Amino acid sequence: MSDPETEMQGIAVLLAERHRELTNELVEAFRERIPELPTDPALVELLVGSSGANLETFVHLMRAHMQVKDVHAPVAAVEYARRLAQRGTPPSALLRAYRIGQQLILQWAHAQITRSIADPMLALQTAQMLTDQSFLYIDAVSEDVVEAYQEERERWLANRSAVQRETVDALLRGDRLDLAAAEAALGYRLRQHHLGLVVWTDPGAGDLTAVERTVGRIAERLDCAGQPLFVPRDRETAWAWLPTGRSSSLDLTGIDAVLAEDDGRVHVAVGSAGAGEPGFRSTHDGAAAAHGVAQLGQHPAAPALSYDDPTVRAAALLARDLPATRALVHRALGDLAEDTDGAARLRETLLAFVEERESYVATAARVHLHKNTVKYRVDRAIEARGKPLGEERLDLELALIACKWLAPEVLVRPSGG
Repeated sequence: MSDPETEMQGIAVLLAERHRELTNELVEAFRERIPELPTDPALVELLVGSSGANLETFVHLMRAHMQVKDVHAPVAAVEYARRLAQRGTPPSALLRAYRIGQQLILQWAHAQITRSIADPMLALQTAQMLTDQSFLYIDAVSEDVVEAYQEERERWLANRSAVQRETVDALLRGDRLDLAAAEAALGYRLRQHHLGLVVWTDPGAGDLTAVERTVGRIAERLDCAGQPLFVPRDRETAWAWLPTGRSSSLDLTGIDAVLAEDDGRVHVAVGSAGAGEPGFRSTHDGAAAAHGVAQLGQHPAAPALSYDDPTVRAAALLARDLPATRALVHRALGDLAEDTDGAARLRETLLAFVEERESYVATAARVHLHKNTVKYRVDRAIEARGKPLGEERLDLELALIACKWLAPEVLVRPSGG
């Protein structure tokens, strides 16, 4: 009289005989049902090898040629997992292939059991034993391939990150590079328009994974022409380039909207869009300059600092020589340069008044105050300055810009403070 173990070994013999046919069926199912898997011939060949090797190893387990504790992922399966890691294929796609493979083999095996075993109880016991074995096999093997995937992904990213940093640094230095080779190293097209970003978190909140997600959401919001280039610089700071295709005209208000969703945890400095290899450098230089301004000012005046803002460009120049800028601020503003909340309100209103061509109505609309309040603050600011508005007008504007972006670095402590 037969028993479940004997019947299962008979199924294993049939499985070995149909090995090639079933392998092809598995691979076809994977390609149809898991679109994330690479479809180029080299990777498909590896997928065939991995599927076939897994079937062969499972047959050995079914025939009691090995114990479950001795089951490990076949070499071909481990190599396929590593190659998926190099391609950036999500590990969920790899695990789904194992689940689908298990499902299809069980369906095939259960059909064989139904046809070949007349005794319902024996058929049920055989099917249960086969199902248990399949779960034990998948559990052991999937743990191996996921571990191989993670190790390779970490190694690959570390190596790729090093190559990317070296290539980016060479581009920013202006070294003569083969553009095709540089693009291959970066995984990013240089022959298009770019928007450079410097992105960072607050000290101690370093989570570059969150920063990278923010950059991705910004790219989506700006409808970019491809995936951004993201290059970590330290635990809290990264450089990024957004591919904008043929367009240099962008609505950057989308950046503020994305940052608002992050509740101020991520900060962005934005360069001016540029084209080609020179634009790759210039847009980064602008973002880096804006980032320098943001680092000096304790209270950034906007969610994202853009180098397209002429006051940010001026502040970046003023930041290069802080002692000279402090002297300019003190000379041009007098008591208006004090580091107090009251002086800050007066400076903000006076700068808006100057930029609005001394229109009380336009200034009131801009700063959301009544026109009489604007006039009162402007008069107070001029009094604190100790000079008429038109005297040393250029110095006045530069000093107010410096205070807006570089405070408190350029301000004077109040008397007795």
